Amino acid sequence: MRTLVIVLGVLMIGAGLVFIAQGLDLPFAPRSSMTGDRLWILIGAVVSVAGGVLVGWSRQARGT
Repeated sequence: MRTLVIVLGVLMIGAGLVFIAQGLDLPFAPRSSMTGDRLWILIGAVVSVAGGVLVGWSRQARGT
């Protein structure tokens, strides 16, 4: 279970970084309806932080 939570957290971090890149309209970011929309910078930051919290939480819960 712990491995699954870590993988989910890493995927969330990656997805959040893609959202941020699309919101900033960076040249290497995939094109979509999110491109250039500043709201996705905030959403990406929240998703990335949530993924980091999941990874951190699962690393601390070693005994369970």
